[in-house]
Amino acid sequence: MKKIIPLIFTLSFFIITAQEVPSIEDWRNDLEYLHKKVHNDYPFLFVKTTEDAFDIEVEKLHGLIPTLEPHEIIIGFSRIIALFKYGHMAVGFNIEPFEFHYLPINLYQFSDGIYLQGVHKNYQDVVGSEVIEINGIPIIDALKKVYPVVSAENSQYFKSYGINYLTIMEVLHAQGITNDLKSSIEFTLERNGETFKKVFDAMPKGQTVPRKYGFVFEDDNWSEAREQNITPLYLEQLDKMYFFKYLSEKKTVFVRLSQIEDDPNEDMESFYARLFDFVEKENVEKLIIDVRLNGGGNNFKNRTLVTKIIENKKINRIGNLFVILGRRTFSACQNLVNELDNYTNVIFLGEPTSENINFYGDSRPVILPHTGHPVYLSYAWWQDKPAWQNAKWLAPSIPVEMSFEEYSTNDDPILKTGLDFSDKDFKPNPMRYITDLFVRGEIQQLDQVVPQMINDPKYDFFDFEKEISKAGHHLIQSGRASAIQAGIAVFSFVTRLFPNSPSAWENLATGQMKAGHNENAKKSIKKAMALDLEGNISKRIQELLKNMPD
Repeated sequence: MKKIIPLIFTLSFFIITAQEVPSIEDWRNDLEYLHKKVHNDYPFLFVKTTEDAFDIEVEKLHGLIPTLEPHEIIIGFSRIIALFKYGHMAVGFNIEPFEFHYLPINLYQFSDGIYLQGVHKNYQDVVGSEVIEINGIPIIDALKKVYPVVSAENSQYFKSYGINYLTIMEVLHAQGITNDLKSSIEFTLERNGETFKKVFDAMPKGQTVPRKYGFVFEDDNWSEAREQNITPLYLEQLDKMYFFKYLSEKKTVFVRLSQIEDDPNEDMESFYARLFDFVEKENVEKLIIDVRLNGGGNNFKNRTLVTKIIENKKINRIGNLFVILGRRTFSACQNLVNELDNYTNVIFLGEPTSENINFYGDSRPVILPHTGHPVYLSYAWWQDKPAWQNAKWLAPSIPVEMSFEEYSTNDDPILKTGLDFSDKDFKPNPMRYITDLFVRGEIQQLDQVVPQMINDPKYDFFDFEKEISKAGHHLIQSGRASAIQAGIAVFSFVTRLFPNSPSAWENLATGQMKAGHNENAKKSIKKAMALDLEGNISKRIQELLKNMPD
C-alpha cells in the first residue's frame, strides 16, 4: 500500500498560471464532475456517510461558490471529501496558484493539553507553551471548527494529522475562526501558570513547517520544546526507517519501526534476519516493537516480521512480546498490527491507532478537468478481520498516554510500562480468551473467571458487555438453528454477568424469539422493562412485543 501524507498533497506538474485562474463556472463544473465521478466510479465509499448527505453538501457548495474566494472553495471541496472519513482521501492543498499560508509553529496534543511542540526561532521564547485560545476562541472550540475539513477516520487521526490545520490561515478563515484571510493571528498561551497573548505572523506563501513524524526538531531555524541533553529511543536515529537496540539490564530488544518500506542502507528482509538472529543468540526475554510513528508503506512487507514472531517460541509468549501503538499508526502499519493481533501473543501498549481496523486505502488522484486541481479517492478495501470485528481503531490492551512534561524531559512512560511489565497471566485479548473457553464448553470456568476480569482494573480497556453481546448477535443473525441456540447461550451468559442491564435482557429476548421460545422471551422482556428506569430501550421493547406471536 502506498503511504499517503494526509496533510499536504502536492502535484508540481499541475501549475496554473495567473492568466488561467479558474472561473466560477470552472469550479462549479469541477464540482459536478466530482459529484458524478463519486456516484459512478466510487459508490462503494458510501459507508460512513450517505449518498443523500453527499448530494446535499455538493448542492450547498455549488450555490455558495460565487460568493467564495478560491481557498474557501478548495476547503469546501475538502469538507465534502471528509464526509467519507477515510484518511487516505483528501483534496490537494498548497498547490499553485493557490498556495496557502502556514504559521511557523507545530501543535501537539499531549494527555494534559495542546502545546507548541515546535516553533520557528523567531518565536522560541514561547516554545513549550500550552495553547488556550486562537483568535479569542477556546482551543477545543477551534478544533471542532476545523474537524469537518479533515478526512479523519477517527479522533486519533485528527489528533495526529488534523490538529495542525489550525496553523493554516486559509482554513482558519474558511471555518470561521477569523472573519477574513489574515496574515497574522493572536494566540492565548499559558506557561508556568501565567497566561499571556502572542501574535504569530504567517510564513511566506507556500512555505511549510519542516515536520518529521509529526514533530519539529531542533536546528538552526527551528526550536523544539524537548530538552536536548538526551534523545529518547522512539526518536533515536530517525535517519533510519528502523533500528534495534539491546537493553541489557532489562534483557529486552527495543525495535523502532517507522515505515513499512526498505531502508536504502538495509532492506527489511536483511534487517529482520539480523534482528531475530540476535534474539536467538543473546539473553533476550522481551521484544518491544515501537510503531507509534509508523504511517505505513507496503503491507506486503509485513509477512516476514509476522511469521518470524509466530515461529519464535522464545518471544511469542504473553509478557514477552509488546507493540507500542500511537496516533500515527496508520495504513500498511494498521495491517501489520492487525495481523500481529490475529496470530501472535502480542500485548499492545500506548494509544489507539489512527486507522479503522478494516478500511479503504490506496487512493488515486482524480484530476478535476477544468481547474487541474487534484482530489484523492480510495479504491482498495483492506480487511484483516471479520466484519463484526471491525472497529474505529485497534486499541491498546494497556493504554498509556504521554504528558507534556514527560515529552519535554525525554521520559517515555509507554516504553517504561513495557519494560516493567511482569504479569504472565494477563489476557491481552479478553474476547479471544472468552471465545476459546466458550467453544470448549467450559461454562463453569467462564462463570468463575470472567466476573473476576470485569472487576479487575487492568481490563478497564475492554467493554465486556458490548463485545460479548456482539458475538451473540453474530450467532443469532446467522439464521442456523444451532447458531441461534449458541447465541441464546451467549446472551444468557451476559445476563449472568450484568443482571441489572436492560439491554442484556432485551438481547436475550431477541434470541429467544428467533428460536420460537416466546414464553421465555416474554419473561426476558418483562425483566428488561422493569430495569429500564430511564426508558432508553422502551421503544425497541414495544417493537419486540408487537412482533411476538400470541
